Amino acid sequence: MAAKKSPFFDTATTLGKIVAFFGISALCGVLAAGMIVPVAAIAKTGLTTGNNIVSALPSTFEKLPIPQPSRVLDTEGKEIATFYEQNREPVKLKDISPEMRKAIVSVEDERFYEHNGIDPKGIARAVVGNLTSSSRSGASTLTQQYVNNLLVNNQILTGSKDSTVSGQKEYSDKIRELKYAVAIEKEMSKDEILEGYLNLVLFSGREYGVQAAAQRFFSVDAKDLNLQQSAMLAGMVQLPNVYNPINNPERSLDRRNKVLGNMYRTGAITKKEYDKAVKSKLGTKPSDSASGCMAAGDDGYFCDYVTNLILKDKNFGKTKEDRQNLLFRGGLTIKTTLNSSLNKQAAKDSREAIDPNAKSNDDIYSSLVSVEPGTGKILTMAQNTTYAPKSKETGSRTFYNFAVESRLGGAGGFQGGSTMKPFTTLAWLHEGNHMYDRINAKKELFTAGDKWRASCLPGGQTSTAKWEPTNASPGFFRTMTVDTGLYWSINTATVQEAKKVDLCTIADYATNIGLIDQKPVGGEGPAPINPAHPSFVIGTASVTPLAQAAAFATFANKGEYCEPRAITSVVDKDGTKYKVPKENCSQQINPQYVADLNGTLKKIATNRVSKGQVAGPIAGKTGTNNGATSTWFVGYSTGISSAAWVGRLEGQGEEEEKNWLHGKMINDERAPKMVDSSTYAAPLWVDFMSKAVQQYDRGSFGSVSKAPKPKPKPKPKEEDSSDSSDNKSDSKKEDSKKEDSKKSDDNKSENKGKEKSKPTTPAKPGDSSND
Repeated sequence: MAAKKSPFFDTATTLGKIVAFFGISALCGVLAAGMIVPVAAIAKTGLTTGNNIVSALPSTFEKLPIPQPSRVLDTEGKEIATFYEQNREPVKLKDISPEMRKAIVSVEDERFYEHNGIDPKGIARAVVGNLTSSSRSGASTLTQQYVNNLLVNNQILTGSKDSTVSGQKEYSDKIRELKYAVAIEKEMSKDEILEGYLNLVLFSGREYGVQAAAQRFFSVDAKDLNLQQSAMLAGMVQLPNVYNPINNPERSLDRRNKVLGNMYRTGAITKKEYDKAVKSKLGTKPSDSASGCMAAGDDGYFCDYVTNLILKDKNFGKTKEDRQNLLFRGGLTIKTTLNSSLNKQAAKDSREAIDPNAKSNDDIYSSLVSVEPGTGKILTMAQNTTYAPKSKETGSRTFYNFAVESRLGGAGGFQGGSTMKPFTTLAWLHEGNHMYDRINAKKELFTAGDKWRASCLPGGQTSTAKWEPTNASPGFFRTMTVDTGLYWSINTATVQEAKKVDLCTIADYATNIGLIDQKPVGGEGPAPINPAHPSFVIGTASVTPLAQAAAFATFANKGEYCEPRAITSVVDKDGTKYKVPKENCSQQINPQYVADLNGTLKKIATNRVSKGQVAGPIAGKTGTNNGATSTWFVGYSTGISSAAWVGRLEGQGEEEEKNWLHGKMINDERAPKMVDSSTYAAPLWVDFMSKAVQQYDRGSFGSVSKAPKPKPKPKPKEEDSSDSSDNKSDSKKEDSKKEDSKKSDDNKSENKGKEKSKPTTPAKPGDSSND
């Protein structure tokens, strides 16, 4: 059974109001006279209540940090995005216009510069009003309001459920506010209190502080607010939503004019100033200051990547909630590696490659990401979509970042196709072989149980089921140099190389420079590429565009791999620095192997892809899986490495013919019967890199090891000449033709070597093509 409330303490009764009034009056007397209580002026009950509360309160309280937005900056210091729960930009009092200072004092506390934190006249006036009506009116000074806002801020940061919201306070709350106000007045000057209040108070929605409000409603800084603008903002403080000029312009105008009247009455402005201001229109000029990556435009996906890095890094807090609080309230300045002007170009080129608004392009996308060799700095991260929730009306909006792995907000990678072939070549060179060595690429069939060397696996080997990696063009089933096989991206040549080397060496080269299989066979998550399935050598592993750009940057940097890096520094509003990953580069490949590899990759990029459109030296490799649901060109200069990807997101499974891009409607036009990297991905790379390489270094890739001069052969006897001629390999003649770039058809689709692999290995379904 609930205890019956005493009428002495029931504030709903007149008697309770009187007792409460005497208690607060006692407190005012106590505080004003240094704890000397005027006993004759108050009732005993009120005195006891007031004194108990006063004695129980500490003389001051901890002022926790005021929430401030965090800012993400590009490499030049340009703001990419802001994060906030309370949009606030603290400014000094000198950077707040005199009109604004006068307006807030006139309307909220006209005796601000006269009292010591408590205004007895105001309290008396409010109590009389409260005694004679059912409503409550406040008598809070600016100092009390400042205290109240600080207490509210403390509650938000600590998660306290206590309420100090106006209209929900008990008299004990008010007493606490009064005592703290007196304490604040002893610690701070009037100007410091006014500055603190104007930076703390809510104006509207999530706009806190006068600078954010000035920008939101007038698109000006607080120092430039004129009289009528200042009066409008000052009038909003009492009821921010009611007096919002955008939602309630008539109410806002009426309230502004009342503030102007109060300013004239208190002598803050002249009659002439009042007359002019009161006749003016509201004159709002709103500007948006959206929080988060949706406001970052073309930089939205890089912004999302940076956000995920912070939210998963325990250097920014023990729990995810702690890290979110820091990001949205901690006033962080996050400096990044992004070249935002170049990223804008990357986004533009991505949209031109695959039009996000074309009706035919449902589930067809493009991505472009760039990394700086030698530092790992991520320079661009763009795609053809808008960073926003996907809608039924358009597929051009998505939160999926195609460039990165799933745990960091990404799509989880795509089959790499023939972009994986350089790693077999590196293993070939690693084992003492050469680019000019000849390989027999005639074999198409591997029977069940065929053994493959794999030193890192049990027994030092692995085996396949029946496997038939073929080429589309019969002319390539022949003997050729390793250089020719890589240049024309011949599957059977790469597979024969792999059969002669250690599969673990191939996998290690890929893993050591950051290529992780995002969707391993039978796995639950990303894992190093598994050499147990030989089909990985022609690109069955799913890799991300970011990892591709960073891996190929290693080829641009003489074999030194640098981990991708997006954040260069993080500092909070108090100057506290947070630990961020430093440049982490290590030599992973013998420089001569890289130079020899680049000799071939340079010819691919220069002769087959760029054809004079991209200033060299440049190098790179194409890649396409069977159904062209994932197509690539990854290429580089010594100053910038870029991965261009075009393909499907939902329908990646190239084993389903309905998902294939061959002959489909793309960009509202019929695509070629055989889509490969040269159709969309390589042109995207060329368009972007033709401009991008101009901004970065373009040095030499090093000297290629040359084949030794053949020893003169003895002249055959005349009677044996026909036999000798018959024994010459037709493939050597074919090599000569294919290696002569002047005689070769540069417009020939890379898919002339397209694999029609029959996926009968225990590897993932759908071995990649020889693009």
